[in-house]
Amino acid sequence: MAILNMNRIHRWYCRSSHWRRTVRERLLPWALAGVELGDRLLELGPGPGLTTDVLRTRVPAMTAVEIDRDLADSLTRRMAGANVTVIHGDATQLPLPDASMSAVVCFTMLHHVPSPALQDRLLAEVARVLAPGGCFAGSDSTTSWFFRQIHRGDTLVPVDPETFPARLAAAGFGDVRVSRGSGAFRFRARKPRIAATSA
Repeated sequence: MAILNMNRIHRWYCRSSHWRRTVRERLLPWALAGVELGDRLLELGPGPGLTTDVLRTRVPAMTAVEIDRDLADSLTRRMAGANVTVIHGDATQLPLPDASMSAVVCFTMLHHVPSPALQDRLLAEVARVLAPGGCFAGSDSTTSWFFRQIHRGDTLVPVDPETFPARLAAAGFGDVRVSRGSGAFRFRARKPRIAATSA
């Protein structure tokens, strides 16, 4: 199982009103522009669930997979009676059936997956649980001095947006698009509707 460490400042910020406004007004509108989520959405690594609060209003049903036990338990309590199922689990070993999700999203969490190999395993798992034609979309931060400072003591394995398209393609995705913003990049990729066959 992948191990996640986050320092106290990082945990505090991920619950802050500033981050809540950023999620609602900037992050999600930018990262999900033009993305169709369908009716069975999976979110990976929601943390305290500020992204979940917005996403659940856009779909009939949603599943959130969170590796941190305390965060998963807290989000479970907060989402009681809502259209969200919270699972305490590892995104590199998703406890979900093949082709069961219409879309998968994750935001600013890939750099917390502790190795490139585990990141690639996560991508493969996303491809497995996505229905054919489904979209994988999200964002992650680009590295900088400030970014590294606020992650001191954290699990931190930055994702290079220049090589990420090839990694998505290797996991089986098509129609891959990656674009940069201020201190971040967004991505979207689609699971092919028909699996490729060898000649």
